[in-house]
Amino acid sequence: MLCFMPGVAFIPALLVCWSSAAFIISYVIAVLEGHVEPLVPYISDTGTKPPESGIFGLMINISAFLGAATMYIRYLIVEKQNESYFMSPSCNLITLCIGLLGCIGMIIVANFQELSVPSVHDGGALLAFGSGVVYITLQSVISFKSCPQWNSHCTCYIRMAISIVSCIAVIPMIACASLISITKIDWIPGEKDYTYHFVSAICEWTVAFGFIFFFLTFIRDFQEVTLRISTEIHEDF
Repeated sequence: MLCFMPGVAFIPALLVCWSSAAFIISYVIAVLEGHVEPLVPYISDTGTKPPESGIFGLMINISAFLGAATMYIRYLIVEKQNESYFMSPSCNLITLCIGLLGCIGMIIVANFQELSVPSVHDGGALLAFGSGVVYITLQSVISFKSCPQWNSHCTCYIRMAISIVSCIAVIPMIACASLISITKIDWIPGEKDYTYHFVSAICEWTVAFGFIFFFLTFIRDFQEVTLRISTEIHEDF
């Protein structure tokens, strides 16, 4: 069904569906296997032990690739729209670079398990969430700058609302996570640092699905875009 969407809308649509599935499938398997408690584990907790770790790693790697593709196409769209010059071209490029840093963070999270190399894993998570929040905030600003010619006011307000919620949630997510004194995945209500874990995990899920809903707003924009690959063969070779 995604393949029959107009333009290149299938790319952000696939990103949204695939990322949602990655989170949900890993969570369900981890809970059924008894590896995590059902009540709000960290997203990474649901992809730490086999068999869910393999599924989580594979799906998040693909999500990172789809995210990078979506961001690059979005960059090309804004570059084309900006021929009427509503902002500095460097802003669009900087936004893309920050978004790609977030994708690199996702790859680090997917390939360095939480319990195996916690420092690298946590660094990747910080890069992914930090860069992701900055990226969607800058995209919201770009949307307002191109409004009403290229974006409706409704779309701009939705994107900005998602950005604000994500920015607010990422602060307690990082703050509470930094106060946790032990790295573990089998949290039990009432034990030491559980409150910090609980608040941080809720905020993490909020930010993660904030990204998903934000990319969902790209689908309409991508419906009006066609990409072509041009191939040239030089006779000298």
